[in-house]
Amino acid sequence: MEFNGYLLSLRLNRQNLPERYPFNIPCLKSFEELVFHPKVTFLTGENGVGKSTLTEAIAVNLGFNAEGGSKNFNFKSTETHSDLHNYLTIAKSFKKPRDGFFLRGESFYNVASEIDKLDEEGGEPKIIDSYGGLSLHKQSHGQSFWSLFMNRFNGNGVYILDEPESALSATKQIAMLSKINSLVNLDAQFIITTHSPILLAYPNASIYEMADEDITRVSYEETEVYRVYKSFLDNPNRILNSLLTANT
Repeated sequence: MEFNGYLLSLRLNRQNLPERYPFNIPCLKSFEELVFHPKVTFLTGENGVGKSTLTEAIAVNLGFNAEGGSKNFNFKSTETHSDLHNYLTIAKSFKKPRDGFFLRGESFYNVASEIDKLDEEGGEPKIIDSYGGLSLHKQSHGQSFWSLFMNRFNGNGVYILDEPESALSATKQIAMLSKINSLVNLDAQFIITTHSPILLAYPNASIYEMADEDITRVSYEETEVYRVYKSFLDNPNRILNSLLTANT
């Protein structure tokens, strides 16, 4: 039986929307519905258009901790997330995920600290065993991200990633594509916010580009990040000469 995903679509309930942040972000004001790909859905776009805000709201709506982790993580270091999640309706399929995780770079340190704290309080098996066995604080930032991704994600789940490339080299991002595909074949569904042209190249996906006024489904080659990187790498000297000459 073909796997059709756990999350089907996302709709913004537009009645009685507050006139404040984040509801006054232009593309969130105009957005109505987003259809999830059963395998991978990407959100991309310029800084400040609301990608991470929307990603966080999706995660919180689904029951994840706003700072990241699984649904069993209920710690709170600071109350910074918006109430956008209260205005979202997520349509779901009949199939229920058995696993899930919200991975975000900006609060990853707090997640690592919570894992250490819970393990210090006792109990077996140790939580860190599901993350590779070595405290995430005893690894480099990139190593800890990679260890979590390779060990904690097991398929049959919903995985929400907010700019995972921030900790990963280009080589690791390419390797990540292989791991994503392996998990997709184990009935995993991903929602990934990214600026990475490497991750966006994953073929079994829908890409939504968030701009100043709207959210549009686009092809890989139509994304701004692809076009900018391609333009630069095709002729870096021309672009550098233009930029540096203009500043002299």
